[in-house]
Amino acid sequence: MLKYITLIILMMFSQLVSSATLTTKNYVVTVKPNCQEGNVTCDDVIYVGRSKTTGKTITLEGHTLHRWCADGVTPCQFLGYEFKNGRFIYSVLERGVLKVEKNGHSLIYEKGEWDY
Repeated sequence: MLKYITLIILMMFSQLVSSATLTTKNYVVTVKPNCQEGNVTCDDVIYVGRSKTTGKTITLEGHTLHRWCADGVTPCQFLGYEFKNGRFIYSVLERGVLKVEKNGHSLIYEKGEWDY
């Protein structure tokens, strides 16, 4: 069991060590965790998003998202990243989805491809 948990943590950490770019139909989003080596979760992640249609960019600060194990303390699965800008919540998910919501209403939901 310990080997399994260690493997999960290593897989999640591999998602955190460098920047990655998600390209969707209308957006290019780069996420860059800025945490020290060995951190599984990270509360210092930078989001740089660019609209392909307007060329406008936005830079936000956020954190990683995880599903927690049964103990409620150990992160079991890396889900992606979350960034807040006022009432807007930007989610960049590990499965290749960019979501933007405002007050619980979906404004953007686009699937894309990761470039690590």
